[in-house]
Amino acid sequence: MRITVDRERCVGSGNCVRIAPDLFEQGDDGLVCLVPGAAPDMDDQEAAEAADLCPAAAIAYLGE
Repeated sequence: MRITVDRERCVGSGNCVRIAPDLFEQGDDGLVCLVPGAAPDMDDQEAAEAADLCPAAAIAYLGE
């Protein structure tokens, strides 16, 4: 699984954090960050859903 985030596109809605808190967090500025050391075997469905529900399309998900 490969996930990337574009902090310049992020609007800070927090959908990703609610859907996949083990993978995403919001920085002090309210923008999306990947959780350091996030498990590569995290639930693919949650990662895909977080990308799909991002209103700014700031998350890119490429499954295996």
